[in-house]
Amino acid sequence: MPTTTLAKKKRDELLSTLKARFESNMKRHKGMAWADVLARLQAGERKLASLQQMEATGGEPDVVGFDKQTGEYIFYDCAPQSPIGRRSICYDGAGQRKREEEGLPVAGNVLDMAVAMGIEPLSEEEYRYLQTLGAFDTKSQSWLKTPVAIVELGGAIFADRRYNTVFVYHNTAPCFYRARGFRGSLRV
Repeated sequence: MPTTTLAKKKRDELLSTLKARFESNMKRHKGMAWADVLARLQAGERKLASLQQMEATGGEPDVVGFDKQTGEYIFYDCAPQSPIGRRSICYDGAGQRKREEEGLPVAGNVLDMAVAMGIEPLSEEEYRYLQTLGAFDTKSQSWLKTPVAIVELGGAIFADRRYNTVFVYHNTAPCFYRARGFRGSLRV
């Protein structure tokens, strides 16, 4: 888990950045008010630390939904391309270990990084929803939360947007590319 509190200056900078992004992208969260989001954020220091990690790794988190049942705001990484600070990674720890045994430099893996940040990788359904809000990953790719049955066979899935179409692909979990990272979600 990320550090649970932020220094006041860092906290204020993050809230200012999130507010500016929220106000600049109202199509992502029609009918929502920043004051309501801010109230939830101020009540959750641990969530702020996770959002700071998303921001620091290039994710540009923004509100993309509201869960009426739980009262939570849903943040996704909304950077145009897969977050730069989360690229060149394998899907899981087993894949990372395999590559490291082969002497290949790997920056980490999706599952461990997400846990350390306190976020969840986007599922295929969430990724497809994100793509209704804009054109994302037109030059990059993002690993997606992969069904257990695929992982047990050594695979993982990823997606991108090309030709104005969202494509979902498969690869082995140890695979990594410079332009492939992962996008996360966080409920606040």
